[in-house]
Amino acid sequence: MSMWKLRASMLGTIAVIIGISTLFFAAILSLAGISFMILPFIIVLFNLVQWLIAPYLIDAMYRVKEASRTENLELYKMVENLSRKSGIKTPKVMIAHVPIPNAFAYGSPIAGSRVAVTAELMKTLETEEAEAVISHELGHLKHRDVQVMMFVSILPALFYYVGYSMLLSSYYRSRDERGGGAAIIGAVSMILYWVLTMFALYLSRLREYYADRHSAIILEEGPRKLSEALAKIQHSTGKIRRMHRDASGFSSLKTLFIADPDHAEADTIAIARGRALMTDQRLVEEVLKRKVTTLDRIAELFSTHPNIVKRLRALQELA
Repeated sequence: MSMWKLRASMLGTIAVIIGISTLFFAAILSLAGISFMILPFIIVLFNLVQWLIAPYLIDAMYRVKEASRTENLELYKMVENLSRKSGIKTPKVMIAHVPIPNAFAYGSPIAGSRVAVTAELMKTLETEEAEAVISHELGHLKHRDVQVMMFVSILPALFYYVGYSMLLSSYYRSRDERGGGAAIIGAVSMILYWVLTMFALYLSRLREYYADRHSAIILEEGPRKLSEALAKIQHSTGKIRRMHRDASGFSSLKTLFIADPDHAEADTIAIARGRALMTDQRLVEEVLKRKVTTLDRIAELFSTHPNIVKRLRALQELA
């Protein structure tokens, strides 16, 4: 997908989400009293507060600590150099003690921008591959993906509240003539909640492609390096998840990760084919050989990340 098509798709998706939301809320305003509309603003406020303090919650939940510069000098220099190439301020460098190889970018106005790598990532990847992964995460910061996805995620939450409230209201007012109208609004709201959720997932996948492109552009041989990194992360994560089932507890963070850990095990089984040893490029080739089935396409619709085969093919096109 070309750069202008990618940008057009992202802007179009955001416009559709905002348009659907605005149209339906305008209808609700014409049917409901002002008091009914107070709680949605409370939901917006709750999400904003959650966004502001989310970095601290992530740090606590996933044992993320700021990296010591003396102990991680190479990592610090890597992030500083790549931040200059990306044209952004150097974020805080964090280490996440998560038993899978991955990385993520996050932050808020009060916590500042942060990029975290897991200790396992630095053991699994070569230096050039780690650079490609960090460049991808810096792309998320440059494109303000944290803010965009936070904004987009609020709208489905609002519709879920409206739908739940109106359906509950219609149940208690079933003998009232207005109960039927509340039930209709509630049902439509729940449908729009699912529709907007699917659009939000689609937008999330587009922004992963966009961050991949950023990494491919700012690094020499970026597509090759990131392809190898993604294939190794997926392969290693799948093996770790098979050996340590407790690693599945980190799936709730998958929106932030560079690769979706939920699909890693199945992908690893599909590409390993019994080989104990495999070169990095050979691993990428094994992924690219896979056919994207109808089942894969359906599963992708409900994923925050693109299908790994399609993702590596997009990188091959950039190369």
